[in-house]
Amino acid sequence: MSDPVFAGAVSALGGVSFDGFATVREIGPVGMVTLRAKPDAAGLAEAVKAATGCKLPGQRRIVRNGERAVGWMSPDEWLLVVPHGEAEAVVAAVSAALKGQHHLAVNVSDARAVFRIEGSKADQVLRKLAPADIDRMEPDELRRTRIAQVAGAFWREGDGFTLVCFRSVAGYVMGLLTHSAQPGSELG
Repeated sequence: MSDPVFAGAVSALGGVSFDGFATVREIGPVGMVTLRAKPDAAGLAEAVKAATGCKLPGQRRIVRNGERAVGWMSPDEWLLVVPHGEAEAVVAAVSAALKGQHHLAVNVSDARAVFRIEGSKADQVLRKLAPADIDRMEPDELRRTRIAQVAGAFWREGDGFTLVCFRSVAGYVMGLLTHSAQPGSELG
C-alpha cells in the first residue's frame, strides 16, 4: 500500500525507519475500520464492496484494491483499510447500509500503528518474532497472531510484509523489528 497522506493525522512514531538486512519503516497514518457482523448479514458484502471496492475475503485472506483492502480477522470480523481521511465516511456508509442489523463498525485508525518490512530477507525478520509458518504464507494471506508478546497481524505484500499492531505498543514493536533486522543476525 502506498503511504497515504492526510493533513492533521499523525503516525504513531513519526515515520521512523531502519535499514538492516531488511528495511523496516512505519507507514501511516492509515485509515482502518473494524467491522463486526454476522457473515451472512443482508447487505454486508455489498456495503464492504461499496466502501472499499473489495469483496469479502475468505478465511485468513486479505483482498486489495489500490490503497484499500479488506482483511479477514475472524469469522465475524473484518479489517477495512482505506486512506486515513476516509475512515469516518466508511464507518458512516457501512453503518447506514447495515442499519437495523446487529453489527459494529468503528474507526480504529488512531489506535493502530502500521509497519512495512521489505527486502529479499524480510521474512526472516518475522520468523524471529511470530509463531507462524512464514514459508507457507501465500500472497494475500493474513496472519493474526502475536509479535513477541503483543497482538499483531501481518500479510505478505510485494517484496515484504505489512504489519499492524496497537499504537500503544508501536515503540516496542519497532524495537523488536529493528533488533530482528540487525545486520549479521540473518538466519542461517
